[in-house]
Amino acid sequence: MSTSQKTKYLSTTALSKELKMNVKQVFQILLDNDLVKRVDDNWVLTEKGEKVGTKKKHPKIGEYIAWNENIKNNSIFKTTNEKDVFINATALSNHFGVSKFKINPILSELGFVEKSIKGWKMTTLGKSIGGKQCEYERTGIPYVNWPKSILQNKRLVETMNEIAGKDTEPKEEEETKSSVDFRQKYEAKHRAADGHYVRSRAEMLIDNWLYMSGIVHAYERKLPIEEDVYTDFYLPVGRVYIEYWGLEDNPKYQARKQEKLKIYEKYDFNLIQLKDADIQNLDDILPKKLLKFGIQAY
Repeated sequence: MSTSQKTKYLSTTALSKELKMNVKQVFQILLDNDLVKRVDDNWVLTEKGEKVGTKKKHPKIGEYIAWNENIKNNSIFKTTNEKDVFINATALSNHFGVSKFKINPILSELGFVEKSIKGWKMTTLGKSIGGKQCEYERTGIPYVNWPKSILQNKRLVETMNEIAGKDTEPKEEEETKSSVDFRQKYEAKHRAADGHYVRSRAEMLIDNWLYMSGIVHAYERKLPIEEDVYTDFYLPVGRVYIEYWGLEDNPKYQARKQEKLKIYEKYDFNLIQLKDADIQNLDDILPKKLLKFGIQAY
């Protein structure tokens, strides 16, 4: 009997059952390891894939890919620890007890994903926390899976607690010393038109401008990263951060500014920077800066 006659082949669906994995997960692993590729919305074998797979024909479903049954023992399907296990948006919604339709918008607000024409695409920040870009087999619509470690992501947990109305006031010792010193020295005592208390007259004018322009914004929101860093203003629409640099002559402030700018660059955040000279010309300056991120002020 020839070697080819002894070889048993499994369809990808059968292989998935043998591995006790979702078919989509199996296709994603095969794609990540250059064994298959997408051509005209169909899965086809790559040159590498042809060494372990072949084409078969079924009278009802037509051509499909079949795999040498030994592939199920390949290390590409092995997970050695918890961080290698990925979960989808539905699993996240079940864990946090929110609607599955709200998960991706929440992840988007945090800057982990962004809306595509259809589906969701991972951002630079999403990639940094271990997200994996995937697509649905039949439609090609993109979606993102996440390592289980995202369930303990500090910013995600805080946001979910905020949505649930739980107390999320940070302990002062969790913040950096420079951040604590800054907050103690510059008390938020200027009341803006929308009720926000801010730390300077310039910030009050920025807040008032955003409010009167009908732009939803948060004041002193934590960046959705592990570092304890706050932004002056955050605009959920467009995921835009605004920083007002007011103490240009202060060496410590300048050092803090440079640290923050490195973080904005590291995570590829949308950033608008304002200085003292801009404050009296917000009507001219802010609309132009916002428009670059797709936000129309008027």
